[in-house]
Amino acid sequence: MAGRIEDYALIGDMQTAALVCRDGTVDWLCLPRFDSHAVFAGLLGTEEHGFWRLGPAHAADAKPPMAARRTYRGDSLILESEWDTPRGTVRVTDFMPPRDGAPQLIRIVEGITGRVPMRSALRMRFSYGRVVPWVHKHEGRTVAVAGPDSVWFDTACETYGKALTTYADFTVAPGDRIAFTISWEPSHKAPPALPEPEESLEATEEFWRDWVDQCTYHGPYREAVVRSLITLKALTYGPTGGIVAAPTTSLPEEIGGVRNWDYRYTWLRDAAITLSSLLRTGYREEARAWREWLLRAVAGDPENLQIMYGIAGERELGEAELHWLPGYENSAPVRVGNGAAGQLQLDVYGEVTEALHLAHMTGLSRNDYASLLQLKLIRYLEDHWDQPDEGIWEVRGPRRHFVHSKVMAWVAVDRTIKLIESGDADGPLEKWRELRDDIHRDVCEKGYDKERNTFTQSYGSKELDASLLLIPQMGFLPPDDKRVIGTIEAIQRELSTSDGFILRYPTSGEDAGVDGLEGDEGAFLACSFWMADDLAMIGRVDEARKLFERLLALRNDLGLLAEEWDPRLKRQVGNFPQAFSHVPLIDTALRLTASGAYGG
Repeated sequence: MAGRIEDYALIGDMQTAALVCRDGTVDWLCLPRFDSHAVFAGLLGTEEHGFWRLGPAHAADAKPPMAARRTYRGDSLILESEWDTPRGTVRVTDFMPPRDGAPQLIRIVEGITGRVPMRSALRMRFSYGRVVPWVHKHEGRTVAVAGPDSVWFDTACETYGKALTTYADFTVAPGDRIAFTISWEPSHKAPPALPEPEESLEATEEFWRDWVDQCTYHGPYREAVVRSLITLKALTYGPTGGIVAAPTTSLPEEIGGVRNWDYRYTWLRDAAITLSSLLRTGYREEARAWREWLLRAVAGDPENLQIMYGIAGERELGEAELHWLPGYENSAPVRVGNGAAGQLQLDVYGEVTEALHLAHMTGLSRNDYASLLQLKLIRYLEDHWDQPDEGIWEVRGPRRHFVHSKVMAWVAVDRTIKLIESGDADGPLEKWRELRDDIHRDVCEKGYDKERNTFTQSYGSKELDASLLLIPQMGFLPPDDKRVIGTIEAIQRELSTSDGFILRYPTSGEDAGVDGLEGDEGAFLACSFWMADDLAMIGRVDEARKLFERLLALRNDLGLLAEEWDPRLKRQVGNFPQAFSHVPLIDTALRLTASGAYGG
């Protein structure tokens, strides 16, 4: 059975990622890319769907022991887990070397004290646990083959097969270091090179040390910020610069529910806000790579801008259900692909334009096509900003005039006007100033409830939406505007959980079913960070700091966050780790640091 979502650690190589449970089990790994079929899919099913456990030997009828301690080695993505057993202490180091060639997952077992019996149990199942590969020996190496894929297993230990699983039983004493590696290669090609685990470990540690040294943030929340930055870097697909929203699919927003989505793609919104955080902490190369990815993905067709693309810019992301997987804790269906790719979400134009604006303001070298793209996006918005859409939360109900979508359309126009005013682009300045004023007036007249002194989720609605917290952050209205303060206080009253965290919107009540889905969900962590930001902006900085530090306490022991927090079960839920949670963590830390609102 899979562990709790927060029991997992992330390791990765900027092309794919694995989740390693506290008991030493790799329950999720897609090869060779984030969006490839999983080789280990036990996270969404059972051990029959693939896993790799490496830890102290235990009785067949007993649960694998949990590591007594685990940590990342310094500021890196190298995981170290330690077990204290009656016979001694052992450490397992897990990592994936940043690569140009075959993807590798390397696990090094090290004896610390005593003599500890260990076991490696490797069960590879291709195509998300559906296909049993042909496992055989090739020149002394173990290889599993199925269709176009082959996975090579290398270790100095003697291995044996039993019940369609590859085992290795061994004992480690102090000073012993025994390595295990799996490598992927297309099945029609020659075998990958033999791994060099110790050299790869040294190179991986050096890579992360050099990358973190570029960070320009040195404030009081540096540990949390750096861990979030490393996580965002791990979610970046190195070859193209695309950034996935999360490395997983179908981890539920409600345990046992149907709100299970595939996040292994590049949402323009998520990637744009990720870019924003990277730029403001010193990482220009990632920003440049994402901008180039954006220009390739959109190509010459900005009028048909999608809200998400594949990590190489693919447009077809058809959604399907994997009926043979029961889902995480029986949360079905398990989905791959994402049907929301075809939705109209007008806010995306604002996020993309804001990201390009920030890149320009922080001195990223000029790109003429990026400026041309920005102008083309506004020409599209001229004719479409007043249409209903599916909104930021990808509702699967009817389209509506979502207030946040209109606000972000305003942002797109506003930032483009600033680009023209700076002399770096040409456009109909007066015409677009009028357009900016028209959108602003429309939102204030139709999206604001005067009686309750709050903006609403959509025109004519009585419901609230946490995305309204972005109104002052985007500069649509100043923080001291009574309508902004009223909206913040209304969201605190109506969308706050007993823990003080923030829901995205009501899933019951007058407008129940706005998202077209059954069931409920947890508190959305990004929205809770937005609340902390807003509280700081309106001068309630002590309250903002306390909320921020409560949010930091929700991170797992390795500093990782999923998409949501279930206030009833006191558990993380949703895909993991989630870029859309780690980005606002960074943003709020920067804001609180600038305001001096931090403890200690």
